[in-house]
Parts: sequence; structure tokens; C-alpha cells
Amino acid sequence: MIGVAVGLGNVWRFPYMMGQYGGSAFLFVYLGCVLLFAIPALSAEWALGRATRKGPIGALREAFGFVPGTLAGGLLLVTVTIAVSYYLLIVGQILYTAFMSVTRGFDPTGIAVFETGLGNARLQYAIGLAVLYAGLFVIYRGLGRGIETSSKLIVPFFGVTVVYLVCYSLLLPGALEKFADFLKPDFTQLGPAEIFAAMGQAFFSMGLGGTYMLVYGSYLSDRARIPGDAAITGLGDTSASLLAALFLVPAMLVFGLDMSSGPGLLFATLPRLFGQMPAGELLGSAFLLALALIAFLSAVAALEVIVAGLSGSDLPGLRLSRGRIIAAAAVVETIIMLPSALHPPLIGRLDLIFGSGMQVLGSALAVLALTWCMRPEAGQRQIFGDKRGWLRSAYFHWLRWVVPAALLFVLLNYVLTVMLAA
Repeated sequence: MIGVAVGLGNVWRFPYMMGQYGGSAFLFVYLGCVLLFAIPALSAEWALGRATRKGPIGALREAFGFVPGTLAGGLLLVTVTIAVSYYLLIVGQILYTAFMSVTRGFDPTGIAVFETGLGNARLQYAIGLAVLYAGLFVIYRGLGRGIETSSKLIVPFFGVTVVYLVCYSLLLPGALEKFADFLKPDFTQLGPAEIFAAMGQAFFSMGLGGTYMLVYGSYLSDRARIPGDAAITGLGDTSASLLAALFLVPAMLVFGLDMSSGPGLLFATLPRLFGQMPAGELLGSAFLLALALIAFLSAVAALEVIVAGLSGSDLPGLRLSRGRIIAAAAVVETIIMLPSALHPPLIGRLDLIFGSGMQVLGSALAVLALTWCMRPEAGQRQIFGDKRGWLRSAYFHWLRWVVPAALLFVLLNYVLTVMLAA
């Protein structure tokens, strides 16, 4: 589950979201959102998936009824489909960066060649399509065990590499002083947009939204200990984000990069860092290959959610084989990837809507489905088994009352702020 959660949300998305939405003040709000809302919501999504053994449409149908559940589940599947379209392009850019690191390196001439290729929309679209078709082929072949084994090997290797990069980045000239200044939060910068972005980042990074984790929860055994596993997954994912920030943010500050520059921030930082690092070509290539593999596994997980959500178990009336659903997904993603490839600034706008807003809304729906539409005793039994106690009762009531109220309040407050500003 940590392998599913850890991905580009930690390395690509987290630094640029922090740079655009309040700096270190964003960081503190994000950590609070993880502990207070995202980890409990993860418990609810897993529990709902395990209780129904279905995807988003089937699970929400059981909770909300046929028509409301179909509409809500369909909306969440559309959300994943759109989010995957630009996510695949970012995975492709990571693969391109890794290829350039291995074959060309990042000396001044190499950086110029790299940036030219990165700005070539047709090339990046072609690489994104290659990632899409490779991911769908993996799903078609049913290589689930291979994915799990790969995650267990790749994630620790990625972690060791990041720890080394943290040490190197913090030892860059002036890095510690600049980073210490950065960590002094200015909470006056926080408004509805910043709080919304921090909440969205917490949910995006952990794969919440009533889709990914709901589907993977449907694969959990009845013996799985949901609250403890949710805490481990949430803290593991957050640790990956913090480690990524510890090596990227000091490097960005030393190189004088604009942290509010948006989704391209990572690709402006890594070549400069690896270009001047001792053995940077080797270490940079190793890190980028590990990141590319992790990102690819996350993309496969996302595509599996789309395919599983349209399967016969969720839509009995839809008489399509798994192979035909995969083929249809390939056609749809090929089409909707094109606008983001031709106009990269669109990625940032789509990411805020579908990577933050719809993730928060989808997770709120899953929490409501488990805690209000199922009998409370059944919901508690899914999360805690037959164990009872005041602490477990308090956890469930927090999940039932506070979590959905907080998610919907933050979301509506942001929407109203945007509408009033317009």
C-alpha cells in the first residue's frame, strides 16, 4: 500500500504546491491534515472497499442507492481518468529525464539539450503514450505479484537514495541558512486557497478520493488490521514527501529557482543538482530510474482503478470483457492526454481541480457512505473487527462527524472564495 501511495505526488507535486501555497506554513497545515483527516479517511475507504468487494460505482450504489451511487461513482471514475491523463505525461517526463541523465548527463550543454527535448510537445506526448500502453499491457497480463515484488524492492532503494541526496543538498554552500529561513512559517499567508491546497495535497499524495484506496481495500483480507495499516501507510507516504522536500527545497533555494513556478519546478532543479554533484551522473541516474519505476507503478495502480471500476462486478449490465475495457481506456486516455501535452500550463489548473478538489470530495463521499449509509455497528466492525472500547468509539465518531464536515467545509469555502473573487 505504501508502494501505491508513494509516487510523483511526493516528489513532483509536493514541492511546487508548497512553493505556490504558503511555503513552510503550507507544510504545517499539510501535516495536520494528514494526521487528523487523511489517515482516518484512508481507514474508511479501505473499510468500504472491503465491506462491498466492489469498485467506486458498485460500492457507492450499495451505500447511496442505484441512481445516486451510479452518478457519484461515475463522477469519481471520470476524475481518475482525467487525472491519469496528465499524470502519465509527468511520468513520461521523469523517464525522459532519467534517459538523458544516463545517456547525456547534465553538464551545461546537456542541460540545454534536455530542456529543448522537455519543451518538445510531440516528443513528450509520444513518451506519455508509451507509458500508457506499457501500463495497460501490465494490467492486461495480470502481473499483480510482480508489481508487489517490484514495490518492495524499489521503495527501499528509492528511500536510501533520497537520504543520501538530503545529506548532499543540505551541505551545499548556504543551504542550511536559506533552508532555516524558509522554515520560519508566515501564517498570515494562509487563506482558503492555501488550506484547500494543503488538504488536497494530503489526499492526493495518499491516493485518497473514493477510488484508488477503495479499490485496493476491496482486495484486503478480512484479517487486515485497518487502523494500524492506515497509520503506517500515511506516515510512510508523508515521510517520503518530507524527505523529498529536504533535498529539493535547499537545492532550489541555493540555485535561486522560483518555488512558485508550478509543475515544471522539479525538472528545473534536478539537472542542476546532479550536474554539479560528485558522481552526480551515477547517483542522479539511479535516483531518476527509481523514481521513474515508482511513478510507473503508481500509474499502473491508477489504470487498474479505471479498469476495475468498469468491470462486470461494478456494472453487471455492461457486457464488456476486461480486454475490451482496457482497449477503450487506451483510446480515451490517448485523446484526453493531448491538450495537456500541447499546452503544459493546463496541467497545473487540472491538477488543482482533479488532483485536489475532486480527491477531497470523493473521499468525503466514501466516508459518508461507510459511517452514515451503513449501520454504525457494521462500519465499526469493518474497521476494528470485534474489538470495542472508548478509544475506538471516539475514532469512529471523529470519522463520522468531524472528518466529512471538515472536508466539505474546506472545499466549499474554497469554491465560494473563487466565485467571489471572479
